[in-house]
Amino acid sequence: MQAIILAAGMGRRLGEHTRENTKCMVPVNGVRLIDRVLTQLSALSLQRVIIVVGYKGRNLIDYIGDRYNGRLHIEYAENPIYDKTNNIYSLSIVKEQLQQDDTLLIESDLIFSDALFPMIVSNPNPNVALVAKYEPWMDGTMVRIDADDNIVSFVPRKAFNYAEVSHYYKTVNIYKFSKDFLRQVYVPFLTAYSEVMGNNDYYEQVLRVVTALDRVEMKALDIGDERWYEIDDAQDLDIASAIFAPDEQRLAMYGARYGGYWRFPHLLDFCYLVNPYFPTRRMKDEMQANFDELLTQYPSGMAVNSLLAAKYFGVRREHIVVGNGAAELIKSLMERATGRVGVVYPTFEEYPHRLPKDKIEPFMPQTDDLHYTADDLMSHFETKDIDTLLLVNPDNPSGNYIAKADVLRLAHWCNRRGVRLVVDESFVDFADAGCDASLLHDDLLTAHSSLVVMKSISKSYGVPGLRLGVLASSDKELVEAVKKDVAIWNINSFAEFYMQIFNKYESNYREACVKFRAERERFAGLLGQISWLRVIPSQANYFLCQLTDRHTSGQLTEQLLNRFNILIKDCDSKTGLAGRNMVRIAIRDAHDNDMLIKALKQL
Repeated sequence: MQAIILAAGMGRRLGEHTRENTKCMVPVNGVRLIDRVLTQLSALSLQRVIIVVGYKGRNLIDYIGDRYNGRLHIEYAENPIYDKTNNIYSLSIVKEQLQQDDTLLIESDLIFSDALFPMIVSNPNPNVALVAKYEPWMDGTMVRIDADDNIVSFVPRKAFNYAEVSHYYKTVNIYKFSKDFLRQVYVPFLTAYSEVMGNNDYYEQVLRVVTALDRVEMKALDIGDERWYEIDDAQDLDIASAIFAPDEQRLAMYGARYGGYWRFPHLLDFCYLVNPYFPTRRMKDEMQANFDELLTQYPSGMAVNSLLAAKYFGVRREHIVVGNGAAELIKSLMERATGRVGVVYPTFEEYPHRLPKDKIEPFMPQTDDLHYTADDLMSHFETKDIDTLLLVNPDNPSGNYIAKADVLRLAHWCNRRGVRLVVDESFVDFADAGCDASLLHDDLLTAHSSLVVMKSISKSYGVPGLRLGVLASSDKELVEAVKKDVAIWNINSFAEFYMQIFNKYESNYREACVKFRAERERFAGLLGQISWLRVIPSQANYFLCQLTDRHTSGQLTEQLLNRFNILIKDCDSKTGLAGRNMVRIAIRDAHDNDMLIKALKQL
């Protein structure tokens, strides 16, 4: 068997990364793509490796030099018109060599698991394409396969139909061809196709013609969860660097992204916090049905969106402001804080991060489960000179919850002292008291003029991609100041439409919260079976857990990511939790929760 690597392309979309070198010379985490693939090939029994060079080909040849002598016999072929042709011409340059042996055909802009070459080589079928189930990040040639894994059609970009993506597989651009197939079928068709259609096309077009004629069986081999990525631009390079980071670096690289994990389709995200049971399929369908209109129309300004939010939560328009996520409103609110701010630690760090350290008056519960009450807060801050008191309820990451009646006692206490009480109730709908625990009611806001209620719609309602949050208060001066601070078009049309239609689905939302609370109870029982995990009771959509032995919080977080592609939150960096060996685990649906439990038991 031999291997042929196509490496003639210019890689223009990689910009500065390919200014002086071809794509396969680009390093990922310090290792060049060409070194990675040649090292992987050296583990196979190959007669030779032929590299088709073009753009900056001499650089590539000189770089490889004799470093693989004794492991690989490397030959080169040159595409002198790489800037005027596509890879069908690069492959036609070596069509004589193609017919001399069974061949692995590989594109040079790939990074992939060490398991892929042994997988395709050991497959008993003579003609095989590695494929992966379609995911939104994928681009390029797709295939459709039948029940026996035969490739029945190649789907080029022009024929791609988004209505059929559930049937598509992406070619990984690693193929195995038998010598007979290459001699009798592929090379003759390659020659004929090039003569008729020219050289500015892709070699997979020939495979498309061959499969359409139904002359040969070509099998698809699904790589399942094995890692791979095709690197065409700087964004691809960034993602590939995270996917293939060394074990000790991967967690930090994922964490620095702050989301966007839809680009990593096999990742189970138990770090970021959403509602796993809402929105409903019907609500999503309604939004999709209006996609074209929403995409091509400007959203309304702040005045209209405040009216929608007021309808959404049943408060006056002048009492509420909509944010591009709660984070935008937190920034604006905290920048307006005067004097010192009382902060309960540990907490959602976005609040204290917006404050100078000398403006923070901390309170840290001394209980093992981080439990505290409204009375604890009033007692602690009685003698403290604060102008604002922050309460995240249920708290993040502890899940501690103060009942509504007690929060109102605290609000009354703050009113008497001239202290602004900021209550972030992003998780309150998950509490056992349900949606009725919310403070988003006009009579409560009016009765407590110093009360400010913050709510992240992303977290409670399961729509983080819309970036929606609200701030509500009867302090009209504050609300108007925040409205002037944020952009007039601070949310998009999709978010606006979501608020417009939500009330039709409000009963579904309440049902989703009931379903969630049942799953939380079940999941707590399963986590409690892990002997080295102490689960702290929670009224939110996450559990704070303390590791009692066997692993540190950092070790557990790294092992879950590296071994099982599961992401949880290591809380060691949170103020008040350093050295306490705690992690935060989001509560997802039953299927995902069971997968986490299975992984924990394996550890």
